[in-house]
Amino acid sequence: MVNHLIEIFKDEKLVDKIKVRLPHLFQLAELESSRAGKIGMEVGSVRERIVAALLIYKFGEKNVETEIPITEAEVDVKLFGSPISIKTITGQSFGGVKLVWTVDAQKAREFLQNYQPTSDMIFVQINWNNGGGFYHIPLEVQREVFKKMGRQKYIKLPKEGTNPRGAEMSKEALEELIKHKDTKNIEIDWKKQKIDFDPYKKWVDYWRED
Repeated sequence: MVNHLIEIFKDEKLVDKIKVRLPHLFQLAELESSRAGKIGMEVGSVRERIVAALLIYKFGEKNVETEIPITEAEVDVKLFGSPISIKTITGQSFGGVKLVWTVDAQKAREFLQNYQPTSDMIFVQINWNNGGGFYHIPLEVQREVFKKMGRQKYIKLPKEGTNPRGAEMSKEALEELIKHKDTKNIEIDWKKQKIDFDPYKKWVDYWRED
């Protein structure tokens, strides 16, 4: 099977554009998802749309499917029919990448027993004023690391009595995936710019239209 995501990393102009534009767009996503200085959980969905828009820009609208049924929990977009999962985290640590969102501890345990990697992954680590990057983790790499580590070490379940809303990929698993020789990476210098942002302006402008 042809893995089209590799083409992103071979396109030097696009790589340069990602290095410059992604910090700016993700900063806008944070501003759009903030209230009283706190970033809301919806920022993850906004970031996903930014990455999906990158795929549409590169490969064309007809080749990127974004209307994915909710039953396909791990799939965020399909590129030329192939499923892709988009994951983003903020900070230096690799902890906290959700594999499934659920408040039900029993469902989380069932997920642990049944989980298998099923799609290529685009993973973005946002680390403001420090390192981080834009990664492509192929399905084959995920399967290899999953088999090597085993599901108990690959997946981190929530502690009993807590409500962290789901099962996560373990920090150790993500570190293994990141350093794998077949994982591609664009290093990004995450710098914030001064942005004059008004979350209500576009909506006010709509109300002003005749």
